[in-house]
Amino acid sequence: MPDNHQRPFSIRIFIPDGDPDGLRLVEKSNWTGIGVVFNRSIFKQVVSRPEFERTGVYVLIGTSDDSSMPTIYVGESDVVKKRLGSHYSQKDFWDWAIFFVTKDSSLNKAHVKHLEARLLELAKAAKQCKLYSDQPSFPPTLSEAETADVESFLLDMLSIFPLLGLSIFEKTETSIPPQNLLYIKGRGSEARGYEDPKGFVVVKGSQIAPTDVPSQHQYAVSMRRDLKEQGVIVDDQFIQDHVFKSPSTAGCVVTGRTTNGRDEWKLEDGTTLKQLQDEISSVAETEESTGTR
Repeated sequence: MPDNHQRPFSIRIFIPDGDPDGLRLVEKSNWTGIGVVFNRSIFKQVVSRPEFERTGVYVLIGTSDDSSMPTIYVGESDVVKKRLGSHYSQKDFWDWAIFFVTKDSSLNKAHVKHLEARLLELAKAAKQCKLYSDQPSFPPTLSEAETADVESFLLDMLSIFPLLGLSIFEKTETSIPPQNLLYIKGRGSEARGYEDPKGFVVVKGSQIAPTDVPSQHQYAVSMRRDLKEQGVIVDDQFIQDHVFKSPSTAGCVVTGRTTNGRDEWKLEDGTTLKQLQDEISSVAETEESTGTR
């Protein structure tokens, strides 16, 4: 898939009722689509809006205390309102939702079925979430031109999801040179990683400690279990790159104990991540004071 993040773009978020936690309408520059974001608690208040009457694809998102990953359900409908109404009364797991329609009603049933199938395919490959059910993924037959148009629409959707805190459709792949990787070892673990705009990435082939210490944070224990269940970690080894929210969380999962990631992730020469960050900060402050920026 082409890298959508190389294209500059602007986002407009409109809040009709003035409440930042209420309904949000997300539009992108030079795009016919519109994303509609709302919490489950306000569904009955917002469902009468015209966007809910259109054909679209949607994602339901929920969290739980016993898992570090969000649970999602991907679906589509000729009239989004009908399916969301059914899920509101019959599915308890979700806390908020986002759906995508177009301003000119140009999406049809085949288009949204294609989008549904592609989102499921991407979520399964990324392994950053749990699917509410083992949904089948059967894309419809589209013409070459229609496929190109719908894939372009998908790229715009994918650029919006992370801005809403939903980075579950992108599989992390290492692009950093090996000599710039950071290392951590301990309790039988030996892992490599690097900082990324998305978080801290532990790279494929990294080995984790076989067990957690009794004092390990429950959050890290749950995350380690989830990664094994998702197939990200097999036989105590990462079989694909995985992004964590912080170097400390990554270190906890790798070593099976509490870590300060800034101190324990190091270059081969022993330079810690903290020292690297402090060096960058020092250079920035020097440039600021001397006016060399």
